[in-house]
Amino acid sequence: MTKKIPTRLYLSEDEIPRFWYNLRADMKEKPDPILHPGTLQPASAEDLEAVFCKEPVKQELNDTERLIPIPEGIREFYTAYRPAPLIRAYFLEKALGTPAEIYYKHEGTNTSGSHKLNSAAAQAFYAKEEGLASLTTETGAGQWGTAMSMAAGFYGLDLTVYMVKVSSEQKPYRKALMETYGARLIPSPSDTTEAGRKILEKDPNTGGSLGCAISEAVETAVKTAKCRYVLGSVLNHVLLHQSIIGQETKAALDRFDIKPDIIIGCAGGGSNLGGLIAPFMGEKLAGKSDIRFIAVEPASCPSFTRGRYAYDFGDTAKTTPLIRMYTLGSGFIPSANHAGGLRYHGMNSVLSKLYRGGFLEARAEVQTDVFDAAVKFAKIEGILPAPESSHAIKVAIDEALECKRTGEKKVILFGLTGTGYFDLSAYISYNAKTMGDHIPTDEELERGFATIPDIPQNK
Repeated sequence: MTKKIPTRLYLSEDEIPRFWYNLRADMKEKPDPILHPGTLQPASAEDLEAVFCKEPVKQELNDTERLIPIPEGIREFYTAYRPAPLIRAYFLEKALGTPAEIYYKHEGTNTSGSHKLNSAAAQAFYAKEEGLASLTTETGAGQWGTAMSMAAGFYGLDLTVYMVKVSSEQKPYRKALMETYGARLIPSPSDTTEAGRKILEKDPNTGGSLGCAISEAVETAVKTAKCRYVLGSVLNHVLLHQSIIGQETKAALDRFDIKPDIIIGCAGGGSNLGGLIAPFMGEKLAGKSDIRFIAVEPASCPSFTRGRYAYDFGDTAKTTPLIRMYTLGSGFIPSANHAGGLRYHGMNSVLSKLYRGGFLEARAEVQTDVFDAAVKFAKIEGILPAPESSHAIKVAIDEALECKRTGEKKVILFGLTGTGYFDLSAYISYNAKTMGDHIPTDEELERGFATIPDIPQNK
């Protein structure tokens, strides 16, 4: 008789990975280099170190080393909440009547409520080792800001968080939690920076965007002594830190000889998706598997599905280096919906290269359909998911129902990136049937595309 697979596939503390996995080392076609916005030449370590911590810069530019050691000081921090559980969704399978096996990696078991702490801990550790006194960052839904507040508090660093204004208004308890850990929170755009004042002068009623918040955080960092900017997605060193998710997941599945057919993750800037798929994608690139990878983004901010592949700025004020990625333009302002952390105009360069190469699929889902799936999941599996995670849940359910239709028994894995207990205003809106859907028109997208730099590399 075949042994029943446990509901929770746990690893031991000793099995927390000792290395991060650098997927770029196994890519035959590397992501295009980051460009200095002034010279349009590949940015050097010295260029980037004016904004970022030194060790993450080294990691950002490293596309040859497959395994990068995790310092013990970071690994010790990880033991407070890792390994994260991999869960077999038996209840969901039964409710859907599907022959598919469904698994989800639950990254919301720490106080920050999401996967973001994996990179926040690393970046705070390196900042402390470098002798810095303070950090700045941005946050959308508040998951990254919360995680960074926890990590900065643990390592004894001051932190200023620029939170997208509409999210700060929707989520007052996120603000309270960040401040509890010692962070200073400023709704963005604000009048505390030159970038913020310019944005407000142009549109005093704007709800803000991640691009706006990044502009303010970068400006403050470069103008403050012993201070650097840290971020929770988009750049490659963040994906590197998040590879711990995929490594733990693969180790748990390998223990029971489980081979996923489909891996699904929500996608905003790409951190959790890149981290979840990394070791599995490495096998696909080596010709050892034929897994389907699906990125799910909000229809209101469709970087993959309707964006352009081009070099673009990471922020609204156009102060960051240029990244070649799928982008809606740094001037794109997404609707004030509850997709939260998925409201970024661009996508990580590694994932963009993989998508362009046909190794990764992408889908865009409307908000009310996503919350339908979130509520169904909460009722069946007992976990209230974050709105971001619910994009992956929506497509996992769709794929499971397709298996029901065809009779195929596939193994479906998705990332449950966080919990939704700080997102109850969104659930209130959904329950009251006041939640709407916004899909940008071609005209709205064109206004964003008009802000993409007109440079030779984009011809």
